[in-house]
Amino acid sequence: MVWVKFLVCVVIVVIAGTRLSTYGDVIAEKSGLGRAWVGLVLLAVATSLPELVTGVSAVTLLEAPDLTMGTLFGSNIFNLAIIAVMDILYRERPLLSVASRHLVLAASLSMLTIAFAGAAIYTATSVSGLSFFNWIGFYSPVLVGLYLFSQRVIFRFERSQQAELAATIEETRQYDHLSSTKAYIFYGIAALFIIGSAIWLAYIGEEIAEVTGLGTTLVGSLFLALTTSLPEVVVSVAALRLGAVDMAVGNMFGSNLFNMGIIIAVDDLFYRGPILSYVSEAHIFTALIAVLMTCVVIIALVYRTERKTFIGTGWDAIALIILFLGFYTLFAIGPRSG
Repeated sequence: MVWVKFLVCVVIVVIAGTRLSTYGDVIAEKSGLGRAWVGLVLLAVATSLPELVTGVSAVTLLEAPDLTMGTLFGSNIFNLAIIAVMDILYRERPLLSVASRHLVLAASLSMLTIAFAGAAIYTATSVSGLSFFNWIGFYSPVLVGLYLFSQRVIFRFERSQQAELAATIEETRQYDHLSSTKAYIFYGIAALFIIGSAIWLAYIGEEIAEVTGLGTTLVGSLFLALTTSLPEVVVSVAALRLGAVDMAVGNMFGSNLFNMGIIIAVDDLFYRGPILSYVSEAHIFTALIAVLMTCVVIIALVYRTERKTFIGTGWDAIALIILFLGFYTLFAIGPRSG
């Protein structure tokens, strides 16, 4: 029954995520914010709601910090692997050769935040007393600061490209038949469904860990990370079909930024103690893989190949898939934790 419940929850997340992305795109058009910015911020935050609520539920109701961190760091890797999937679906040429170079800024800032979070795990598990009132870790305000700084830098840069964004919005207007009020209402309803399913996911993840004996670290990094990344898959594939490559790719970086910069700090606030002091150091390895995968994306954005090199796939997509599969292979055959 645990797998039946897991499947039902996956279906709910996918359906709600689809609606969320659709009405998020409507809001982007109606508000004039631009699809690139909405991909990095609005859609990224919206599709990260499962990670946020699952994390808070896991640390408050289940007291399972490893499950929480596994979900977050695992989701970072899944998000980057989605770029490889989109490259396979995008038949014309390598996906990242079409994406704007200015996404390098968002990719670099997300990589910096992931690297700091990984380093914070090592410091928190090795050195005691680095917290405020033995409750909030020293890293939480720094991560929030990194997130806010990143959003400010990205916003100012995107604003400098406003003329280009405005032209893109004008060319792709397609929601004149929908009102802004309807978009906001249905956006909120879809978000509520995602929150409800995310709370349920925390319980299901704990059941899977007990039934399979895999441990909460692996379950969080694999099963829950996959499920909570499904909204990102739906949003990005839908954006890709609309030809909005920047929005599709930007959603991945924005989601990773939110995972590390905000959700860790929120989970730390709800947990009884500095949360990263009570998690497995295996998550450092997960963070390292995410950093390496982001490096691959940055190189591909700068060094733009015009042709796909292997079975209709770009070299960057192959590298991302190898890192992704290699990580989970090593994780599966390694010592079980949690």
